[in-house]
Amino acid sequence: MRTDHEVVVGDRRLALTNLGKLMYPEADYTKAQVIDYYVRIAPVLLAHLKGRPLTMKRYPDGVHGQFFYEKRCPEHRPSWVRTAPIRSKPLGRAIHYCLVEDLPTLVWVANLADLELHTSLSLAENMSRPTMVVFDLDPGLPADIIDCCDVALLCRGMLERLGLASFPKTSGAKGLQVYVPLNTPVTYGETKRFSRAMAEALAENEPSRVVALQRKSLRSGRVLVDWSQNDEHKTTVCVYSLRATPTPRVSTPVTWDEVRRAARTRDVRQLALGPDEVLQRVEASGDLFAGVLELEQRLPDTKS
Repeated sequence: MRTDHEVVVGDRRLALTNLGKLMYPEADYTKAQVIDYYVRIAPVLLAHLKGRPLTMKRYPDGVHGQFFYEKRCPEHRPSWVRTAPIRSKPLGRAIHYCLVEDLPTLVWVANLADLELHTSLSLAENMSRPTMVVFDLDPGLPADIIDCCDVALLCRGMLERLGLASFPKTSGAKGLQVYVPLNTPVTYGETKRFSRAMAEALAENEPSRVVALQRKSLRSGRVLVDWSQNDEHKTTVCVYSLRATPTPRVSTPVTWDEVRRAARTRDVRQLALGPDEVLQRVEASGDLFAGVLELEQRLPDTKS
């Protein structure tokens, strides 16, 4: 039975539905708790959503049910939900994406059972200009997130030699991601060439541990350094987003010291962080990913 609860968020009135529905049955984690997490993490999360077209990954029946991606902002949206028209080459016309830039809109998308928030690497105002480079480290069994830590540290070393700072975060699922903030004029052609060259160099230097090609036959026991995410038409999971794992996990910014410690101890539990742990970390240390929004860096020449 559908049950509605009317609430006021800021100056907006919202009807929240089915708050007792289990989104993560193994953890007895309800839709109300999903919304509560997003409300409490909003002070740091909203800065990373601001201006970025949102692709929703919705789980109306929880993590064990059917899910679907939704790029077009639902037509039944409240009049105050902002959207951005982004041209779709396959469709030959614009799709109006949701922009989640305030708490009422965040609560609204959470109420749609949008557990995962996937965003563009560029801002809606200039989709052809990425503001960052991402390396998505994806382990092929029996490799795991600890193997990703080993590769992330190698990646960081290469970036440092190029004079580039980087920021790690867990994917919230099984891997790790390394972000290089740019916030300076650049094209996707340049970021893709750079990220591919980096991935191929890592694979050449560490062929037993790293692969730069998507082919599944090459990935067993290795870490894929996925450079292909650096594309105008792709998205990555937003920092602080929940993931649709059996128990609630969050894509969490971590420090390089934490990555080194996990690599040394080989303890995967250090990087399996849930909503309560993430909220405690933010309270203690603030937004460890703020530099991704603020730091201005330029890529080395990638034309040759």
